[in-house]
Amino acid sequence: MGDTVSFMVAGTEDIPALIGLLGELFGQEAEFVPDRAAQERGLGMIINDPAIGEIFIAKEADSIIGMANLLYTVSTALGARVAILEDVIISEGYRSKGIGQKLLQHAMTQAKENGCKRITLLTDRDNIQGQTFYRKLGFSDSDMIPMRYFP
Repeated sequence: MGDTVSFMVAGTEDIPALIGLLGELFGQEAEFVPDRAAQERGLGMIINDPAIGEIFIAKEADSIIGMANLLYTVSTALGARVAILEDVIISEGYRSKGIGQKLLQHAMTQAKENGCKRITLLTDRDNIQGQTFYRKLGFSDSDMIPMRYFP
């Protein structure tokens, strides 16, 4: 396990498996709950418009075992394209095998090749394990705090 994993951009045929992974992710996050119709709609919007972003997947044989989204925007502070990293999940049976690190490194390389000058992510405040993981990959804490508004 781990040596036979490949990394690629998701296609529309991958949406059902991605919805399953999002169910697993949202089941452990404080702010989100699984909503199959919403997840299908959101995944389709990203997959069908590469200007919005890309969903990178980890596959072993024919099974999708992990995913990470990069959503693209422009930073006026940097005068360049930047990315927001979302929905990072490795299926439970495949964790702690280095797959998440390889998937994130793949996504980070793609972001750099696509001209991104910064990648930002959010993680639950109490997700110490996740924060440690991201720091090992070069992410650092920000002095900024996330705020949300739902119109």
